[in-house]
Amino acid sequence: RAGNEEFRRGQYGPAAALYTRALALLGTAGEAAAEERSVLLANRAACHLKNGACRLCVADCSGALDLVPFGIKPLLRRAAAYEALERYQLAYVDYKTALQVDCSIQAAHDGVNRMTKALLEKDGVNWRQTLPPIPTVPVSAQMRWSGPSAGASGANTPPATAPRGGPDQTAADTERARTLKEEGNELVKKGNHKKAVEKYSESLKLNQECATYTNRALCYLTLKQYKEAVQDCTEALRLDPKNVKALYRRAQALKELKDYKSSIADIKSLLKTEPKNTAALRLLQELKRA
Repeated sequence: RAGNEEFRRGQYGPAAALYTRALALLGTAGEAAAEERSVLLANRAACHLKNGACRLCVADCSGALDLVPFGIKPLLRRAAAYEALERYQLAYVDYKTALQVDCSIQAAHDGVNRMTKALLEKDGVNWRQTLPPIPTVPVSAQMRWSGPSAGASGANTPPATAPRGGPDQTAADTERARTLKEEGNELVKKGNHKKAVEKYSESLKLNQECATYTNRALCYLTLKQYKEAVQDCTEALRLDPKNVKALYRRAQALKELKDYKSSIADIKSLLKTEPKNTAALRLLQELKRA
């Protein structure tokens, strides 16, 4: 309950710490506390998602689903994290699985539509051929999560045993943030970077997500607002220290600001993750000549 209070106040780090303490207290309870531990992991995952720590969110959701398979909240949160990490196939599978559990979840329908569009653009008309298998949800799991409130109040209606008043209240904010980010992406495609910055800024007020920061940084680079680009990439790297786009775009901005030493350091960090990244290698050569 204390974790939920912190979450409502937007204090996601302290909320996650409280959920962690609760999990530690339940650690010796074994199978008897499996459902409660699953709820706490799903709640902590929501904290990670709000802070843009998508890999941690995935790990906690997977842990929650190991304890209690086919839980609505961890499925949807893991799908959102996969989507933010641009792992669209895995996001698609989770959204489709959630719809087997409860076909009335609008956020899952919207997610499937977004992933279908993204995968079609990325992999072409045969995108379904490389999808991971979608698990079949047993009837017992569908019955377990069904109830008079299922789907009635948005994406993450909790089961009866879940602590109330916590992470579920922000599901609408997360969905709105995603919509604003997509509107920003469309404006970038049209070359309207100034308007895209406004959309990304609105999105970040609702949900601090790594990809939104790197997208806005790209706009700032195009608009020659290099200091702002550096700031956004730094925020993105705070959320995901090895993010390749953030390292590359910050290196570009630092180069324009004539901070060649810092720019080279970013490129070298990037190349540790992707040693054959041709754009990074080319930029490194330019920096060495500068």
